[in-house]
Amino acid sequence: MIAPEGAHNDDVLSRIEELRRDLRHHEYLYYVLNQPEISDEEFDRRMRELERLEALHPELVTPDSPTQRVGGQPSEEFASVRHPVQMLSLSNVYNEEEFNEFDRRVREGLNDAVYRYVCELKFDGIAIDLLYESGRFVRGATRGDGQVGDDVTANLKTIRSLPLKLSTAMPAPSVHVRGEVYMERMDFQRLNDEREKEGDPLFANPRNATGGTLKIRDPRIVARRPLKLTCYGLWFEGIARSGWTHSQALRWIEEAHLPTFKEWRIANNKEEVIRFWREWELKRPDLPFDIDGIVIKVDDIAQQERLGATAKSPRWATAYKFKAQSAKTRLLGITLQVGRTGAVTPVAELEPVKLAGSTVKRATLHNEDEIARLDLRIGDVVLVEKGGDVIPKITGVDVSQRPGESEVFVMPDRCPVCGESLFRPEGEVVRRCENRGCPAQVQKSIEHFVSRAAMDVEGLGEKVIEQLISANLIGDYADIYSLTADKLIPLERMAEKSADNLIKAIDESRNRPLERLIFALGIRHVGIGAARILARHYRSMDALQSAPLEELLEIHEIGPAMAQSIRDFFASPANIRILQKLKSAGVRMEEEKGEEAELPWVGKTFVLTGSLENFTREQAGDRIRALGGEVTSSVSARTDFVIAGPGAGSKLTKARELGKIVLDEAAFLRLLENPQEIGR
Repeated sequence: MIAPEGAHNDDVLSRIEELRRDLRHHEYLYYVLNQPEISDEEFDRRMRELERLEALHPELVTPDSPTQRVGGQPSEEFASVRHPVQMLSLSNVYNEEEFNEFDRRVREGLNDAVYRYVCELKFDGIAIDLLYESGRFVRGATRGDGQVGDDVTANLKTIRSLPLKLSTAMPAPSVHVRGEVYMERMDFQRLNDEREKEGDPLFANPRNATGGTLKIRDPRIVARRPLKLTCYGLWFEGIARSGWTHSQALRWIEEAHLPTFKEWRIANNKEEVIRFWREWELKRPDLPFDIDGIVIKVDDIAQQERLGATAKSPRWATAYKFKAQSAKTRLLGITLQVGRTGAVTPVAELEPVKLAGSTVKRATLHNEDEIARLDLRIGDVVLVEKGGDVIPKITGVDVSQRPGESEVFVMPDRCPVCGESLFRPEGEVVRRCENRGCPAQVQKSIEHFVSRAAMDVEGLGEKVIEQLISANLIGDYADIYSLTADKLIPLERMAEKSADNLIKAIDESRNRPLERLIFALGIRHVGIGAARILARHYRSMDALQSAPLEELLEIHEIGPAMAQSIRDFFASPANIRILQKLKSAGVRMEEEKGEEAELPWVGKTFVLTGSLENFTREQAGDRIRALGGEVTSSVSARTDFVIAGPGAGSKLTKARELGKIVLDEAAFLRLLENPQEIGR
């Protein structure tokens, strides 16, 4: 029944709520279960009725109404969202031996306690975090760097399988649901067919198309893209203490009518995990979407917390990858790429071939030794695989099809970009261009400096950087802070508004956290995780710059190669000049001081050893650093306290030999509650 125009407000509200419940129900049947009960025409008729009533009574419109999936104007930029729990990447295993090693680490980490796994499919999409408060969808964010992502709420609302209001009881006032946005292969092909007709560049694969779509700032355009969603994780404050399991979370996700792939399985032993992997490796081609393996997670969430994580990945989960898909094609030539560290990498130029959902035209060859090992010659028919189903690589040569005119490749002695001599350090397989002014190195170092995980300068992409270097406007990454709108406007495709937006983005980057700046410098071996550790430890660029090698080696997770690389970087006069330019440009060189002077554990050094019940080592370390303390990986004369749990070994012995204060976990917890007891 369609409500009359002049109906009483209570009647209108009742009809609006009835229509919303009805439309949510049919969205779930159609988009999640694929079991529609009404025709598209009838669904549209009910939606139009709701739209009409809400237009007449705008005061009754709510954010979770089915009419609010697409609306508003395009956003100027995505807001940043800090995740309550870091979204880590998964480690990978590729065979039974590697999985058995993962299982051994889990068993030892849990001190031989009983545990079981949950096995799920590993979707090849874009990870997202969905926030629900009081049952309503309020925000969705991308993974970003794991700690901070982009707010893409408006874009996610266009996915019709995403419920804007949950249909089951919430386990907490606020819950975070983790999931993956993806695109089915047929939908991807249709999208690329449309783009080809319009003369637009084609997407490389469904994952690439999904990521590009989520970055579009106009949700009306996103709504026309065939995005899908699957959910596979749940987090809320206290979930581990409340006794939840991951399998229980998956059941709750299904009850809440969130889209999820239901063919997950509990595995009570390693053999059951391997059976699941084998089963889905065979079924994989029959799926309408891309998967590249299975995900294995410890079921008990309290045990997950006990196992903890490294700087990059959880210790309680891993991805068991499928064998790479392969294809044959011809090697047309070999070109050379110069990276930001001067490494010269040979790249195979291939006759285009379809492989794992995308067209492959190029593949890395790593180094000249790899070319010799493969006995690879230009003109050969080669076997191409996708490593992890992402990066193409050549794994073999069909010598039986080698043409008589095949050509042996010889690595040059000079840089293909600047012409300077190449140097191959003893014990290394890579040739390097040592000319720091080499345009290719300058280009790559600037691209890295302004990238999303580093200083995040939006609008300063590869083509713009190339133009800036060619016009002699910049010679290193510090020079971007001397740019003005007047200098940018003459560049190709750089109108006044674009120039102003880029200058604004550059200005905003001056105040990025110290960890982002350390990562942006491009120090060899220093990833974002190590940069975060260094920033927390030294709190200023000056302190890091003057840190001796021995001191760097004492920091947890800073190994010999990384420590030496840090020292080499700061020993370079050219790097010091660039740092001085950054400082003069007003780039932030210190952590925010806050009330650091008042922190009670400043000057105190801690070592963590053995297993802890209430923390992972990373969590315990974060608590110590938050109070001003320092965490090192080895016991020495400068150690003040050793926190020892069950399984503590040589570090505990050395601490007792040196007469250091040893605390068990209970004493550590008491200190955290009364941190002033330590004094200074």
